Amino acid sequence: MSRLRLVAPPGRQGPGPTPGAAVAALDLAIARRTAGRLPGEHLSYGVGLGTELAQIRPYSVGDDLRQIDPAASARTNELHVRQQMPERSLTTWVLLDVSPSMAFGTAERLKSDVADGVTTVVSRLSTRRGGRIGVVRWGAGKEVVIPPRSGRRALGAIDRLIDEGVAADGTRAEGDLAHGIGRLGLLARLPGLVVVVSDFRDESHWIRPLGLLAQRHRVVAAEISDPREEQLPDAGTILVRDPESGAEVELNTSSPELRAAYANAAAQRRNQMAAQFKRLGVRHIPLSTGRDWLRDLGAGLA
Repeated sequence: MSRLRLVAPPGRQGPGPTPGAAVAALDLAIARRTAGRLPGEHLSYGVGLGTELAQIRPYSVGDDLRQIDPAASARTNELHVRQQMPERSLTTWVLLDVSPSMAFGTAERLKSDVADGVTTVVSRLSTRRGGRIGVVRWGAGKEVVIPPRSGRRALGAIDRLIDEGVAADGTRAEGDLAHGIGRLGLLARLPGLVVVVSDFRDESHWIRPLGLLAQRHRVVAAEISDPREEQLPDAGTILVRDPESGAEVELNTSSPELRAAYANAAAQRRNQMAAQFKRLGVRHIPLSTGRDWLRDLGAGLA
């Protein structure tokens, strides 16, 4: 699968201001979703030093005498030792959509600008207190993977990945959202947090692989849309272009029937998407290019 050249889309505004106080307010919300960045919040696999009890078992020669449980030993007249779950940070993954449709925007900014902001904020919060962040970028041919890392090195690599832009209009890439989700499922072996940042305009069969991913991980779907994808303006005859395929079609937006049919179809799609996410156990956070995406992200994670 070849990799397409990425471009900075015309009209790129960036995600806008992300005040430190607003980002800090998301810290606890992200901590709840990751369930592992703060000490003691995540039960890791295996046993070891920690604060959460895994089991109490009879003493064996060679066990650490400091782990002897006085209460259990007195109750059974036999030495018993405590084994704890070690406290470890959980890994967060971001699946970032850079397909051509993400370069669309008619309001404050492009959908790709919002996606960049979400990826940046989630990355910075997820690497606090030793957490790790990994990114899979899809939508431009072969996926690009940043392995899970922590600290400034991880954030610098993600910033450079974001700066590369999105796939150019009319360059439909091989592979789809379902493929990207499946790829991430192979990479993210241990349970963690997965944030899928996309407009979910890919018509492929991504529902089943997303459901499989949600069986192992806490999954958040950050769905990014633009107001003109929900409502058409009364602007006369316009030329509409599909950014994925490059196909063009003329629409007479002066027709009330056309605008009503368009709005009804968009509402039906929106309701179906929300129902699918709920059925899969995926936290759905709708974000718009015409709203304060940072505030909506915080409300969705709370």
